[in-house]
Amino acid sequence: MTRFFIHILLAMLPLMGVARELTLSLDDAIAMARVKSVDAAVALDELKTAYWEWRTYRADQLPEISFKATAPSYSNQYTPYMNSQGDYSFVNNNFLEAQGQLSITQHVRLTGGTVSLNSSLDFMRMYGNDGGNRFMTIPVALTLNQPIFGTNTMKWQSKIEPVKYSEAKAAFLSATEDVARATVEYYFSLILSRTNLSIAQQNLATAEKLYAVAKEKRKMGQISENDLLQMEINMLDAQSSLTDCESTLKSNMFTLRAFLDLDEDVEIVPVVPDNVPKADITYADALDRALTNNKFAKNMRRRQLEADYEVAKAKGNLREINLFLQVGYTGTDMRMGDAYTRLRGNQLAQVGFTIPLLDWGRRRGKVKVAESNRRVTQSRLRQESMNFNQELFVLVERFCNQQSQLAIATRTNAIARKRYDTNVQTYLIGKISTLDLNDSQSKKDESMRQYINELYKFWSYWYQLRSLTLFDYSTHEPINADIDKLVK
Repeated sequence: MTRFFIHILLAMLPLMGVARELTLSLDDAIAMARVKSVDAAVALDELKTAYWEWRTYRADQLPEISFKATAPSYSNQYTPYMNSQGDYSFVNNNFLEAQGQLSITQHVRLTGGTVSLNSSLDFMRMYGNDGGNRFMTIPVALTLNQPIFGTNTMKWQSKIEPVKYSEAKAAFLSATEDVARATVEYYFSLILSRTNLSIAQQNLATAEKLYAVAKEKRKMGQISENDLLQMEINMLDAQSSLTDCESTLKSNMFTLRAFLDLDEDVEIVPVVPDNVPKADITYADALDRALTNNKFAKNMRRRQLEADYEVAKAKGNLREINLFLQVGYTGTDMRMGDAYTRLRGNQLAQVGFTIPLLDWGRRRGKVKVAESNRRVTQSRLRQESMNFNQELFVLVERFCNQQSQLAIATRTNAIARKRYDTNVQTYLIGKISTLDLNDSQSKKDESMRQYINELYKFWSYWYQLRSLTLFDYSTHEPINADIDKLVK
């Protein structure tokens, strides 16, 4: 019941003009972005598209059962007729017909042809003096349609489509990690803006306090007019800085809120992550996992296969020979039952071919173009592979260095904070100058910002590594998802 009333209260806050505060950890923000962000929705839609393309390919491998019918078709018209002497006359054709055919068709991946099993029934009713019913049946007919020397498209699809779908699944997993990396960027921008605002508020409060003390000291003649004016300038600078920080905070708040698809009345309170995962990552290990899991390796394989397919297709078009063979039985009669019992053989064999005698080198030219495009693709793949390896090497080096950089920033921030607190007390008793105090304040502010920045870099590198390797180095497990559940 308590939770129920809390939800009711949160729902009523916008009506009362009160902003809802939402304390959000980095993990919670990432989990929310993976579900609610536009980037996540786009990645899921692309995965669904790839899934149904894969399902379509799989369906093409299975037998297709179809029924085709014309019921009925009526014709009453005059058509020309030539008799045995070669004279033409016009005769009246007045009839009603209906046709139906049931087919089972199977693609043959080994040869690239098709095999179909057909059964059909044709009915015709003639009107006029010689009217009556006519039936023609083909109870069963086996048909083979086989291209010879052409490209076996089914065979190439069986090579390309599995790689293409595997690439799409890897691309989806990488996209979810890219969503996490984008969340890290927006999240730490908000943290930094809130940190800057907190620093500006503290600096303003300190500046106001020091200015009040300076005025009293000036009355007693303990400081010069120049020092008093410097304290006033510091206070005015602190007020200006506070205004800028408030504006930046609102902008970054809006950006993260929109990315997470939250209402405009929600006030996000980010939590600075205290702990970071420890990982000992080597370039060799990261490269091995990236080449195994990442979409890049699958993309290279697919593009190479597609280039090979284009060459094979261009060569297959140099000559075209097609074999058509049909074997079955047929029957005709005025009664449908007898049309199925009085059967005769029904065979058809046909070989058709197209051989270009003179095409001015057009087909040969297409082969050369396809081969040239394949060489271009291979060169690009080699270059992209080198770039990918270099990018991964630099990323691993930066991540490993970032762990020590973060430790240094953490220690520096603590020291600078302690030094500033000490200098404030020392200044109040007149032991240090204004310049020394300002210097310690600047170092304190800069070290805090540097700490947040180094923390952001760590998490950004972390999720970039996850995106490239599709491996979670904190759990030492591959990054997976229930694809079947997501696409349904």
